[in-house]
Amino acid sequence: MADKPTGNAEPAAIPPTDTPVDRLVETKHHVTVEGRDLRYTATVGTIVLREEAVKQNETGPTVEAAKARATIFFVAYTLDAVADRRRRPITFAFNGGPGSASLWLHLGLLGPKRVPMDDEGHPLPPPYSLVDNELSLLDSTDLVFIDPVSTGYSRVLPGEAANQYHGFSRDIEAIGDFIRLYTTRYGRWLSPTYLAGESYGTTRAAGLAGYLQERHGLYLNGLMLISSVLNFQTIEQEPGNDLPYLLFLPSYTATAFYHRRLPAELQSDLPATLAEVEAFALGEYATALLRGAGLPAEQRAAIAARLARYTGLSEQYIARSNLRVRDDRFVKELLRDEARTVGRLDSRFTGVDRDAVGERSDLDPSLAALVGPYTAALNDYVRADLKFESDLPYEGLTGRVHPWRADHENKYIDVAETLRAAITRNPHLRVYIASGYYDLATPYFATDYTLNHLSLDAQMRDNLSVSYFAAGHMMYIHRPSLAKLRHDLVAFLHVAGGQMG
Repeated sequence: MADKPTGNAEPAAIPPTDTPVDRLVETKHHVTVEGRDLRYTATVGTIVLREEAVKQNETGPTVEAAKARATIFFVAYTLDAVADRRRRPITFAFNGGPGSASLWLHLGLLGPKRVPMDDEGHPLPPPYSLVDNELSLLDSTDLVFIDPVSTGYSRVLPGEAANQYHGFSRDIEAIGDFIRLYTTRYGRWLSPTYLAGESYGTTRAAGLAGYLQERHGLYLNGLMLISSVLNFQTIEQEPGNDLPYLLFLPSYTATAFYHRRLPAELQSDLPATLAEVEAFALGEYATALLRGAGLPAEQRAAIAARLARYTGLSEQYIARSNLRVRDDRFVKELLRDEARTVGRLDSRFTGVDRDAVGERSDLDPSLAALVGPYTAALNDYVRADLKFESDLPYEGLTGRVHPWRADHENKYIDVAETLRAAITRNPHLRVYIASGYYDLATPYFATDYTLNHLSLDAQMRDNLSVSYFAAGHMMYIHRPSLAKLRHDLVAFLHVAGGQMG
């Protein structure tokens, strides 16, 4: 619950000057986490991101005055009455998209406030609310939630082009420079330091592990990766790229299991069923796709029958799909006879389209269920509790960052090698990965495949730990998964060298 604001807790008004300045406000609060009463300070606002301008002349490069280009919005929570702030762990957190602000991890998993849902993760009726998060990670680490440029309240300054930040490399540089700036200003260079990312935020986190090391000499203790994608070849279902069809298959099976569309003998034990499907995916199915048009007709029919058994789809549909069922088609086809679609982010959810005939669904019912509660809660919380005011729209999930530049022409984004190199350079860097069985956006088997192809030295394989959840992309909306994830993350912070403050 929030105490009355103290210190410089007046609303952060827009300064009456054309010179860009930071807008920060602090408030005092307390929350009970796992039976422990925590008093903490919330710092919220925007920091001006400046870049040195390098000019080339006859005598060589000259560094001119740093130019202000953008403002980054963040919310930070620091535990009060800490004897040595430098030894207190700190975690920088962000979501993905690209185009997502950090409100999902902030108000769903890590922060001291949480959007209440039912135990399965379905929203309660409006009007929405916030409650104290008794499973917050604030007892174990300070928290800084970062909104990339063009998301949340983060914006470029007048005269600057927003799309300069809408790409793989520039995004990592901007977030990395913010982390360096925050670490310096708040005296956290000696703190155990972690990154927490979700979805594309895991791509960003792995890229940052390399960037922070190489550019700023900032070595991390750990990465917490929620619903990972490190190599986009594993999820981009495009002509000529057969890999995703193998790696999505177990998630199709898990979804069919949840909706009871599998044969009876496959409906009793999900882990055992998935083990069978994984072996098929990397064996007979992989061989069949490798053979392409050279696959004999009888073998093609046999593969179609196995795929039908494991997906709940008909043999005819799979055959007409050339043994390659895209995720956007699967979510429409599985429950077509019930005129229902399943969710992409969380395939436990179902939705209703305008009609049951179309090839693709009208919306993702699992995303639609969350946007309203989280958006309403964040907008009220920032003004009412954190005392930060802005008339800008809070961009929770925006399409303004598209088209997103991969910066790798004719190549998929791949940060797996960046992660391998970062661990090799810093053998103390540990990585925790959380994967949901019902996630059709970043399937768990695609993550497993990437980790198994990292080419890490055998002695460093133990730096990686993976947990699986009977939930979707945002597994923390599922109450049992939230409790398990909290337990895993606290244990990870201990193992990765965090000294509790």
